[in-house]
Amino acid sequence: MAQLMEHYKTQVVPSLQKDLGRDNRLSIPKLQKIVVSMGVGKATQEKKRMEQATKELATITGQKPIACAARKSVSNFKLRQGYDIGVKVTLRGQRMFEFLERLIAVAIPRIRDFRGLDPNGFDGRGNYNMGLTEQTVFPEVDADKVEFQQGMNISMVTTARNDSEARRLLTMLGMPFRRDEKQK
Repeated sequence: MAQLMEHYKTQVVPSLQKDLGRDNRLSIPKLQKIVVSMGVGKATQEKKRMEQATKELATITGQKPIACAARKSVSNFKLRQGYDIGVKVTLRGQRMFEFLERLIAVAIPRIRDFRGLDPNGFDGRGNYNMGLTEQTVFPEVDADKVEFQQGMNISMVTTARNDSEARRLLTMLGMPFRRDEKQK
């Protein structure tokens, strides 16, 4: 079992239950899923970019990504409806906790000039979104074999009722949020 999953069950749940004043353990916020996606806009001209993004996302997450097709045609971008323009992976359960553990412990510390995650990345419903500018922060990706720098979006979907509960949950799991001047 992933260490972060064990940490969640043994320490985070009882602590949140006490902080939020809830008797029912099932009402405690939990992480439902993590969606990791890469938009590969230049895949319309170069098919090699799509193949490389698929391969690297599979390496990073440990799960085969699915291709996402364009919903509309946009002539300015030379894009037709049905063209593959991105890849995504939905992680749940143990794989989700293993990915989050690697993200927190390995990938985030490797980001250049890192000053903390943006605390305003919440959507108002308890979900958090963050972006990475390059895939080489993950040690699974060999930086020498990377031909194109590719960013990615990471969405963490929680069962929290609001953003403050979700922030507390993710902070207890180890997410390094930046402290705003107002919070100090």
